[in-house]
Amino acid sequence: MKVEKISVLMSIYINENPSYFKEAINSVFEQTLQPEEVLLVEDGPLTDELNAMISEIKSKVGKQLTIVPLAENVGLGKALAVGVKACRNELIARMDCDDIMIPSRLELQSEEMENDASLAIVGSNITEFHGEIDNVLGYKKMPASNEEIREFSKKRNPFNHMTVMFRKESVMKVGNYQSLNGFEDYYLWVRLLKAGYTAKNIQKDLVYARTGLDMYARRGGFNYLMPGLKARKKIYQEGLGSFKDYLFVSSVHICVSLMPNKMRGWFYEKKLRN
Repeated sequence: MKVEKISVLMSIYINENPSYFKEAINSVFEQTLQPEEVLLVEDGPLTDELNAMISEIKSKVGKQLTIVPLAENVGLGKALAVGVKACRNELIARMDCDDIMIPSRLELQSEEMENDASLAIVGSNITEFHGEIDNVLGYKKMPASNEEIREFSKKRNPFNHMTVMFRKESVMKVGNYQSLNGFEDYYLWVRLLKAGYTAKNIQKDLVYARTGLDMYARRGGFNYLMPGLKARKKIYQEGLGSFKDYLFVSSVHICVSLMPNKMRGWFYEKKLRN
C-alpha cells in the first residue's frame, strides 16, 4: 500500500469513548493511501482503557504513530496548535476521535492538493449518523468553490472540521489554531481566507460524523451563548463579513442557544442540513 507524506492530526482527552476511538483510528489505518504519520495529542491524562488502547496501536504501527502528551487538559484549540507544530509533514489532515473516514478520503484530498499548488485547504461534505453508520440523520453539504466558500464564511463555518486537509506552512503563517471556545476551527479558516489563501470542498461525503442530542446540548444554554457571541465578534473582526452579517449571525446564535434541546436538534437537522 502506498504511503504519502501526510500527517493525520487527532486530539484525544479523558472523556473520549474508547469504542468510538477504535473505530476512528481503524478508519485511518484502512485508508487506500496511508499517511506517513498519525499524530495524536493526548490533551491531559487519559483513562487506563484509552492508554492501553494507544499502547497497543503504537506496538503495531511503530513510528507511524506519534504521541504528544500534554500534562493537563488545555482544550481543543491549544492542543491542535501544539499538534500542528509537531507534525512532520507539510500536508495535515484533521480527524476527530469519534468519526469515521471513508477508505479513499486521504487519497482524494491529496490528489486535489497535488493538482493545485494554490490550494491551502480542502474539505468535504459529511454524512451525519448516530450509533451505527447506517443510522443516518442527515447530510451536511458545504460550498464547493473558493468564491462560494468565501461568501459562505461571512455567516457560517465553511468547512466540516473533521474533513479538512491543509498545508502546514499556510496555517502557521496566519497564526495557527488559537483558543476561541467552540469556534477554534472557524476562526482559523476566516484568517486563511482573509489572507487570500485558496480553498475548496470536494462534493463527496468523505467522513461519517457522529452526532445526536448530546452534540446539540453542547450547542445550547447560557454557557454556550456568551462565549459564542464573543467568538462571532472576533470572527467578524478577522473575517470577510459585514457588520450586517455579524448582526444576523449573532441573532441566530442567541435564538438557537436558548431553544429547548429537541427543538435545537430539529433546527440543525432540518434547517442547516441537506
